[in-house]
Amino acid sequence: MNNAIVFMADEHNPRYSSVFGHPFIRTPNLQNLAERGTVYENAYTPCPLCMPSRSAFLTGKRVHEMPVFSNCVANINSGHPTFGQVLAKQGVYTLNIGTLHAFDRPENLGFSQLILPHAPPPPGDCNHGRNPLMIRRNAAQRANSFGPRDNAFDRDLKSINAAIEWLTTQAPQMSQPWCLVINLYKPHFPLFTTSKFWEPYAGLLDPPAFGIEQASAQHPYAQDLRAHFQFDQFTPAQISGLRQGYFACVSFVDAQLGRILETLEVTRLANTTNLFYTSDHGEMLGKFGLWWKSNGYEDAVRIPMIAAGPDFSSAQRVSTPVDLHDLQATLFRVMGAERPSAWHGTALLDLPQHDSNRVIFSEYHGHGTRSGLFVIRKGDWKLIYYMAGPHQLFDLASDPQELANVYLKETAKAQELEQELRRICNPEAVNQHAHQIEHAQLVALGLWNTDPNRPDVDL
Repeated sequence: MNNAIVFMADEHNPRYSSVFGHPFIRTPNLQNLAERGTVYENAYTPCPLCMPSRSAFLTGKRVHEMPVFSNCVANINSGHPTFGQVLAKQGVYTLNIGTLHAFDRPENLGFSQLILPHAPPPPGDCNHGRNPLMIRRNAAQRANSFGPRDNAFDRDLKSINAAIEWLTTQAPQMSQPWCLVINLYKPHFPLFTTSKFWEPYAGLLDPPAFGIEQASAQHPYAQDLRAHFQFDQFTPAQISGLRQGYFACVSFVDAQLGRILETLEVTRLANTTNLFYTSDHGEMLGKFGLWWKSNGYEDAVRIPMIAAGPDFSSAQRVSTPVDLHDLQATLFRVMGAERPSAWHGTALLDLPQHDSNRVIFSEYHGHGTRSGLFVIRKGDWKLIYYMAGPHQLFDLASDPQELANVYLKETAKAQELEQELRRICNPEAVNQHAHQIEHAQLVALGLWNTDPNRPDVDL
């Protein structure tokens, strides 16, 4: 029985790290963690949006089972047990430091202790009107949110400092197993950074390799997102600055991971503690003219997953697809606790290195698109099943950047993956439910109107 630390960044696309082959982003501590442990090369989020993803991770449920479809907390059903609560009832000390952006207030999520808990104020983000599609007021102003600021990382530094203090003073004295969840806000936008991390990436000419000229960028949902966030108003200089800010924020997160690794060595906790690095979802960073998440493409739904510690082999890479539910299941496994039988996920330790038949599921019902979508990954194939647009099928082995939709050419494979989707849920029923709940939220809050250019909420 060993302890566990979940180090969760926010909005980290794994492709932007040396572990996953990026040519110049500085992530030596992630590289160190990978050499010490196991890299899961194909890890996915349950939903490419903050609150639904984190809520699913905490509760072992699918997003649509909760249901938590968007970042709006109005009329959300609370009372779901979390792994923090279930583990605590079995004698595991559970501690969360930093963001708890979930279906309920942090103090109601059942952790033994909270330090610096943060959650957006209710009602959250209510820009999810569908028909007509809400357009965010002044959304293009987000393109100016980058550059050096002295206090850019103050919030995350407080969380890391608190984690180090707890690991140094409290963890060595614990008489029971413990699970520590450290949540950092970065590299989530706004992409402000300190000069220390900003300057090493100055002068780089690194525009997105695949822009709006690509066929995938012309999908109706991609066009919806560009309209919703006013992405087409972003200038080349802003795009360059945003990307530089993201690189800097990734390096900052990596440096904080290094501080945690050093603390585990100094306190001699490394031999009894499994450390997991992950994120809640990815980041498009200008690919296909899109930013942030909110879609089914790899850059939005893929997440980093690295596990190191006494229960994991060193310098291993696993190609079997996994998701955050599998990480949640692993926490129970390494601490010898009993997990609720209805929860999704399989402990990472129980998965083979290469399994071409394992199915991973993700879904999105949030802001910026006209309707829902579902993602099925099986082997090298990936289906994005749209409820109000043409479906997409990609062979990720030959087309990892998702440039060529072969849905109409590979009909047998498309049908196979759709069958896998329908084994998990009825997409039409889930989509209808999402529309009903989200519309009811807007009506209850008095935020719905019929003018798509004048939503009654701000950024």
